[in-house]
Amino acid sequence: MTDRPVDEPDRDDGAAQPDAGADPATPRGVEAIRAALRTMPSSPGVYRMIDGKGDVLYVGKARNLKRRVINYTQPHRLPVRIQRMIAATLTMEVLTTHTEAEALLLESNLIKKLKPRYNILLRDDKSFPYIEITSDHAFPRIVKFRGTLRKGGEYFGPFASAGAVTSTLTALQKTFLLRTCADNVFASRSRPCLLFQIKRCAAPCVDRVAEADYKALVEEARAFLSGSSKALQHDLAKRMDEAAQALDYEQAAIFRDRIKALTNVQSHQDINLPTLGEADVIACHQAGGQTCVQVFFFRGGRNNGNRSFFPAHAGDEGLPEVLEAFLGQFYAGFPPPREILLLTDIPHHDLVEQALCLRAGHRVRLVVPRRGSRRKLIDHALLNAREALGRRLAESSAQRTLLEGTAVAFGLDGPLQRVEIYDNSHISGTHAVGGMVVAGPEGFMKAAYRKFNIRSPDITPGDDYAMMREVMIRRFARARKEDPDRDRGQWPDLVLIDGGLGQLNAVREALAEIGVEDVPLVGVAKGPDRDAGRERFFVPNRPPFMLRHNDPVLYFIQRLRDEAHRFAIGSHRTRRSKAIGVSPLDSVPGIGASRKKALLHHFGSAKAVSQAGLTDLEAVEGISAALAKKLYDHFHGEG
Repeated sequence: MTDRPVDEPDRDDGAAQPDAGADPATPRGVEAIRAALRTMPSSPGVYRMIDGKGDVLYVGKARNLKRRVINYTQPHRLPVRIQRMIAATLTMEVLTTHTEAEALLLESNLIKKLKPRYNILLRDDKSFPYIEITSDHAFPRIVKFRGTLRKGGEYFGPFASAGAVTSTLTALQKTFLLRTCADNVFASRSRPCLLFQIKRCAAPCVDRVAEADYKALVEEARAFLSGSSKALQHDLAKRMDEAAQALDYEQAAIFRDRIKALTNVQSHQDINLPTLGEADVIACHQAGGQTCVQVFFFRGGRNNGNRSFFPAHAGDEGLPEVLEAFLGQFYAGFPPPREILLLTDIPHHDLVEQALCLRAGHRVRLVVPRRGSRRKLIDHALLNAREALGRRLAESSAQRTLLEGTAVAFGLDGPLQRVEIYDNSHISGTHAVGGMVVAGPEGFMKAAYRKFNIRSPDITPGDDYAMMREVMIRRFARARKEDPDRDRGQWPDLVLIDGGLGQLNAVREALAEIGVEDVPLVGVAKGPDRDAGRERFFVPNRPPFMLRHNDPVLYFIQRLRDEAHRFAIGSHRTRRSKAIGVSPLDSVPGIGASRKKALLHHFGSAKAVSQAGLTDLEAVEGISAALAKKLYDHFHGEG
């Protein structure tokens, strides 16, 4: 086993001779590397190659740092791409580790965090949703969870998508009747909610089920999520028969409905291999210089869905190298399962396996099936990878054509790599939000979306021009600070504004205030009666114009504008919902769920509580004189 990084050849691989495209400044980078070698240890660790701006160009791991890095002092033996990286290197940083496996874990974490341009990058770093059974309440609830897994929690997953979690939760509610409501809602209920009426909750909030019986339901849900669905189904069938023989037909019907719901869950599995247990199935396909990695999640013998990933890499990277880099970064975000089925073997099989064991805290096996049912799973995943990459290449080609047409329509020098679209959303000026949507050659870049909570006290409610001014100043002032040389991909090639000449002029004035006057701007005004297809376009120093009603560029811009509108409205609704869900009583120290419930039952609303007199507050059960005085002072500005 070599200690070669996954996207760099060993110096003995031979052969790349000096190329006409090689940067003549390479010796400067070589000298920087030689200077770092003087103090570099021969232990395992991770090295970072850094350019003159402080950006990390490459992160690599090595069993022997000195032996690995010395390869870079002979750039003529390396590919032209690596020669360019060496040429840009000004300094190096080194972190030592105890073992090479620890170095691999550290390398994956740093790549995921720093996103160096010369590494293979997993760009889709969204977290995966889980199902959580809470443990901090006498009546645990079952909910969807996304984020860092907390110690002490009980999580089942991951699932490939939020939709997969939602459908599973719905089935679990029908089968096990567990609550999903928040603890404060649970504490304030005085009668069962609708979920009890439609047989999706046992209503423990109003004592419709004993605590022991509810805990039995929780244990059954755990067993199901852990893969014991068949044993559970047999047990329910047995209990249904016993209830029927005892002439308790109502209870027998409950068991019958639960069996039916359980069977429905199992019948919706597209591919199912009960003997697989806890495993991920990973296949990949390359075409057109791109790679699609397809991952199927199996937990408890059930398929929790699949997701496609498209790592960024150089065109000459092979499948095994891309797959190895993918594994390290993919499992940096959540613990790997006990078994990972792969389409092909990877260069450092044993090392990656050892590193994943360290991350998971249990044995992890990397397996390449050759035949049988597991090979069929791999073939199925490969088919999905091939189809997903084909769709992506077709969409990318169409997207690039549309971007070229957009550049021509607005008289811009192409190609367009980043288009930003802005829109505002509010109701009479309240909870105003500005939304920024970004599109590029591969479609919408959702990781780059941004929302701006309008917070200036000087803005008159409903003043769209002032709102857009604030959004633009905040957006581009930050871009000037973080990317002053405009070489980090944070500056747009085109900005589309949802609005006419007034909006466009407001944006131009705002950008001029901060010294940004060279960003192409276009205002998109809706046509008469707000008809789609009759939009007018406003470009500085040009008269307004329209595009042909059947021009594909027009449909493309409509789609961009609609996405900005959707994102802005969604952000506004989220902000408004949070404000609606906040009670004035929540900010009063000493007022918990039970006292809040007592106050609301006594006065009828939080507003009535805020207007109540001191004597009236003291009359509420559970509210002491001291707490009543604190409440009164809180709402009347005293103390």
